[in-house]
Amino acid sequence: MSLANQINADIKQAMLAKDKDKLAALRAVKSEILLEATKGGETEVSDDTALKIIQKLVKQRKDSSSIYVEQGREDLAKDELFQIEVLSVYLPAQMSEDEVRKAVQEVIVQVGAAGPQDMGKVMGPVMGKLNGKADGKLISTLVKEELNK
Repeated sequence: MSLANQINADIKQAMLAKDKDKLAALRAVKSEILLEATKGGETEVSDDTALKIIQKLVKQRKDSSSIYVEQGREDLAKDELFQIEVLSVYLPAQMSEDEVRKAVQEVIVQVGAAGPQDMGKVMGPVMGKLNGKADGKLISTLVKEELNK
C-alpha cells in the first residue's frame, strides 16, 4: 500500500474514532500531498515525495513548538508535539547519533576531506546516504565536529 493510500485509510479510521486532533494532522498531510500531485499534473505522488512532504511538516511543527515554548504558550506547543507524534509513524526509523557519526566518518574518509573547508564536499554525499534517516541539523553538527578534529 502506498504512503498516500495508508494516510487515507488512517483518515477514515480517525473519522470513525472521532479523533479530531489526529484527523487534523492527517488532513494536513493529505492536503500537502494533493498540492504536490497537482503541481506535476499527476494524480498520485511517489512514496519518496510523500516522505519528503511528511519530513517537511514534522520539521515545521518542531520549529513551531520550540517557538511556542519560548513564548510561554505550552498549550500550542502541546498540539504541535501531538501532531509530530502522529506524523512520525510514517517516517522511517531515525538513526542514533553514534550511527550518524560513523556514517559521517566513513564519508570523510571516502572523499578525503581534511578540514572545515571541505564541509561542502562531505555534506552532499552524507545527506544522500542518510536521506530521511537522520535530522539534517544533527548531520551538519556532526560533520562540523568531525572536520574540526
